Amino acid sequence: MLKFLLWLLLLVVCWPLAILALILYPLVWLLALPFRLVGIAVEAIFELLRAILLLPARVIRGPR
Repeated sequence: MLKFLLWLLLLVVCWPLAILALILYPLVWLLALPFRLVGIAVEAIFELLRAILLLPARVIRGPR
């Protein structure tokens, strides 16, 4: 909702820039999508490594 209100404010102040932002937002989102997917994959790899490294300690500790 805040983004929409900021866009409305921009529309009142400078409407050509607001229209340009409205057109470019989906393009920027599409360009950023591969980087977001890579970030998710890297985070998953780090979580897997963390689980593998902490497994011996969890096995030694035993059930709660």
